[in-house]
Amino acid sequence: MQNFEYYNPTRIYFGTGEIAKLENAVPKDKRVLIIYGGGSIKNNGVYDEVLSALSNHDTHDFSGIEPNPEYETCMKAVKYIQANNIDFVVAVGGGSVIDATKFIVAAAYFEGEPWDILTKGAEIKKALPFGCVLTLPATGSEMNINSVISRREFNKKLPFANEKVFPQFSILDPETTYTLPSRQVANGVVDAFVHVIEQYLTYPQDAPLQDRFAEGILQTLIEEGEKVLAKPDDYNVRANIMWCATLALNTLISKGVKSDWATHMIGHELTAIFGLDHAQTLAIILPSVMNYKRDKKAKKLSQYAERVWQADKNLSQDEKIDFAIAKTRQFFETMGNHTYLKAYDIDQSKLPLVLENLQDNNMVSLGEHQDITLEDSQKIIEMSYDH
Repeated sequence: MQNFEYYNPTRIYFGTGEIAKLENAVPKDKRVLIIYGGGSIKNNGVYDEVLSALSNHDTHDFSGIEPNPEYETCMKAVKYIQANNIDFVVAVGGGSVIDATKFIVAAAYFEGEPWDILTKGAEIKKALPFGCVLTLPATGSEMNINSVISRREFNKKLPFANEKVFPQFSILDPETTYTLPSRQVANGVVDAFVHVIEQYLTYPQDAPLQDRFAEGILQTLIEEGEKVLAKPDDYNVRANIMWCATLALNTLISKGVKSDWATHMIGHELTAIFGLDHAQTLAIILPSVMNYKRDKKAKKLSQYAERVWQADKNLSQDEKIDFAIAKTRQFFETMGNHTYLKAYDIDQSKLPLVLENLQDNNMVSLGEHQDITLEDSQKIIEMSYDH
């Protein structure tokens, strides 16, 4: 196991009725901006709960954050914050709203062009404090420093990470997820599953505790993911999925080990160019990465097959790997996420645009060994097009 430093200051309020804790979680003397997406929180009662909890605060609204948050929309929120002297933000929504809020609170105090945060890794010296009310478990953004922002005019979808954008707190009430469309629920399960896989499916690193943490989350997502589509009103199922998604990417399971984020980096470009859901791109790319890198990932793939999918230990290594990849595809398909690009009517002639974006964004050395070149990414994408 490698040396590591772990720091996570986010306070979690988990369970039914916890939105009421906003009253004391947000300082009373703050001008509070509530940031949310398309307005579903006004239909499912969450918005009213938030306003009730903040009834003794000076609150303002900013809505319209997209499923893949756009830079231009974020900058409108930044201007609102600056014009209205906002000094605390509450993000109400899923990972997209929280990701957008992270960029917004960083850009609000940024001196210079905020686009540099995404393109140049510009230093963030200060950020506006914020907290979250999570309504869509998927990205783990409620308990980490990561954010991904899109700029459609440039066909860009770029990540940044900075400790200044840790949420001060996150409220996780599973009941807020009851009214989500099944597609979003399924996407969340797949997204969380792939988050775990990319921190786990590398090579043996003498970190058995991290492995077993990861395997436990994967097994729970498989069990609860299949249940949630059949029992959408089961509180315990919703609670287990919500907590899995948070633990999948609060970075605890990645400490002391190397990770492989190639699937995410290639997937981001598929979203930027073709507009696919983030989870859809992950379900498409991950099985191809597993297959393409099966030699270097062989030991962990075999372990994954045995421990997560209960593969017969008497199978050969290649048979275990084939079994693990097939079971992963089957799980994604069961959750409603197709595992080939062709299923989404993607024009195969436009696939070179993905490679152009990867090169333009300097994503030319991916994977835990930094050995997935642009040529390798091309082969992975080609493998992902059709059976």
